[in-house]
Amino acid sequence: MTNSQGRTMRSGSPGRRLLLGYAMAALTTASLMSSTVYAQSVDLSQWSPEYIRSIAGTETFDTAGHCASVVPLDYTGRLTYWWTGPTEASPRIEHEINDAFWAAWAETYPNIETDAQNIDYNQLLDRLRTTLLGNAGPMAIRLQILGGVEFASKGYFQELKPEDIGYPTADFWPGAMKSVTWDGAVYGVPTNNETMALIWNADIFERAGLDPESPPATWDDVVTYSKKIHDELGISGYGLVARQNAGNTPFRFMPQLWAFGGGALDEAEATPAYAESYLDNEGAVAALQAAYDMYVRDKSVPTSALTNTQNENQAPFIAGQLAMMIAHPSEYAKMVDLAGLATGADKEIADTVVENMRYGLIPEGPARRAVVFGGSNMHFINPEYVEGGFDEMAAKAFACFWNSPEWSTKLAWTGSNPGNLAGFKTEWMKERLDSIKFLDVTTSMLPSGIPFPVIPEATEIMNIIVPDMLQNALTERMTVEEAAADAAAKVESLLGGGL
Repeated sequence: MTNSQGRTMRSGSPGRRLLLGYAMAALTTASLMSSTVYAQSVDLSQWSPEYIRSIAGTETFDTAGHCASVVPLDYTGRLTYWWTGPTEASPRIEHEINDAFWAAWAETYPNIETDAQNIDYNQLLDRLRTTLLGNAGPMAIRLQILGGVEFASKGYFQELKPEDIGYPTADFWPGAMKSVTWDGAVYGVPTNNETMALIWNADIFERAGLDPESPPATWDDVVTYSKKIHDELGISGYGLVARQNAGNTPFRFMPQLWAFGGGALDEAEATPAYAESYLDNEGAVAALQAAYDMYVRDKSVPTSALTNTQNENQAPFIAGQLAMMIAHPSEYAKMVDLAGLATGADKEIADTVVENMRYGLIPEGPARRAVVFGGSNMHFINPEYVEGGFDEMAAKAFACFWNSPEWSTKLAWTGSNPGNLAGFKTEWMKERLDSIKFLDVTTSMLPSGIPFPVIPEATEIMNIIVPDMLQNALTERMTVEEAAADAAAKVESLLGGGL
């Protein structure tokens, strides 16, 4: 389709470096994470809801004026871009901000012809793999944080660092920069940083005999609460997600795995070497056992968990049939939207759910409190793989505009945090904090964020091997111990026996 600014908007659903590459990645990680004062715009050592509120709204930014210093505003060119944008499951405000962004981009750079394709989250990686094989890729792409190193390691991405589009690397989270670094080089710019929180329905808690204002403090408590809710009320306690080949699954299971001391490799350690699989250690087995207990023993989670993504948790939650789930702040906005569409008795139930929505920190485990340091990164594709050639100036103008403090903040409005840390000082961040309920909670989780392993095979490990491990245990094709051992063996095989 073509938007009101005349920009084309379309919707639509090769050697590997092993030990040397992993060693270089680990050294780079250690270098990034050992810096005591990393960010220039904000002081990460003070990170807290109070500090974030104290800096919000303290600076103003001229996005067009800044990007003009990178690429003149009258530049004539063309851009092709892929990303995952708002869907039918997104809150209405995300669609409104998306429309505002494209209108502002067209007004700022009116002579850059833009073909931007909004591609489904679970289809984007496979579609990119296919098109790159045919040298038909876009110039720029915004990929989920998990996918970039796979393509950078195969030579598909250009080197790209924040300074190339007018921003200091120091204004981006170290964990986010780690996700765009491979073999000592930087291949992208973090667009947004995601962490999630535990969401619960206080009314359900109270009716089940639980403290409505106290979420489960530990993952063991999650199992206990989920069972009690199911036994007392006959509804699902926890929204387990275990679908195969879906990013939602590792984003919700890995925090549990890490909390117990497990991991795909040693990514949860301070200076990971990616040299040992943790999928079958004692902690990983304990985390998998907890999931098994909820699904098989207690039957306290949806029976459809094996095919569910987070989207499938939304309907039972707004209907008062699901008590707890892990998600972004945007879930609140989505529930408000759904309640607004409800009628009759459903409306009364939905309004009660919205009124009783609570957000808390993701529970702890014996080893730590953890959450996936998620989000997305913007990458430039090497010219030989781009259909129609690569327009460097157009791509840089666009990347500057998207990753500005303004739009980095606005485009993360309901469900994330700005990748550009300067965004936390903007008037828009202050507006977000004042208008988005529970934003403080997920922002507070950022220091507990753990990036997925920064290796090319991370996508297959997280989207295939980890969900398969869950499926093998929950369907009882294997015992919990067998499923964990099988997953660890698959990681070792995938990495060529290099572990």
